[in-house]
Amino acid sequence: MLARGYWLLSDQFGIDPRKMLRSLRGLPRYARDYFRFRSGYSGRLEMLPCLHDWYAEGGATKLEYFWQDLLVARKIFAARPQRHVDIGSRVDGFVAHVASFRELEVFDVRPISTQIPGVTFKQADFMQPAAGMKDYCDSLSCLHALEHFGLGRYGDPIDPGGFERGFANMANLLRRDGVFYLSVPIGSSRVEFNGQRIVDPQAIIRLALEHALTPRELTLIREGGKLETLAPDGARLAELAQQRYALGLFTLVKHA
Repeated sequence: MLARGYWLLSDQFGIDPRKMLRSLRGLPRYARDYFRFRSGYSGRLEMLPCLHDWYAEGGATKLEYFWQDLLVARKIFAARPQRHVDIGSRVDGFVAHVASFRELEVFDVRPISTQIPGVTFKQADFMQPAAGMKDYCDSLSCLHALEHFGLGRYGDPIDPGGFERGFANMANLLRRDGVFYLSVPIGSSRVEFNGQRIVDPQAIIRLALEHALTPRELTLIREGGKLETLAPDGARLAELAQQRYALGLFTLVKHA
């Protein structure tokens, strides 16, 4: 609950107590360094305090977004599919990774006004059937996005069945032997309105099988960037369904 309260304050209301304390802690050092620098500098000097960067690592390498974006981009690079389509993943993360080495198509319920090299963008709501797109691609990704479908968070229509509808419409895009990379929060099934769904991993496997998708691999991404890759078998999935949260990265293959 403390972590959830901190997230609400910092992410939703713009009040970050941890960053504020780090900044206050850095004030004496800033003053000391400023006067030391000024004593040996004769040009124009303005003040722009950056007070918490001293305590940060060189990059945010422990976040689940970092790991899912990197892992799936590497899989696509190795697989070299004919046509890759992404639904709703981070443009400033995963999409940029993939666009650095190949072209891809991106669909999102939100607009993107920037022209991005290597990216063909179309605004679309995948809770609605994609007309004329059956067997459209041999590679598909949806990373940390499907759990939001139908909750209205990103301007999408309210739809309690949005997760299942979105999954079905995405599965319809894939050709036989095509690969679907899907990441969603997994654990004890619930909706945290209007932020996200946490999905029972067993339900994802059942949904996959209903739509002619065979589970090939499941990678768990836990807090702090801890990774675990496992076969998505029944006993382990039942255990994961009792836990509160992990990010599940599923690799699913179309078999019909």
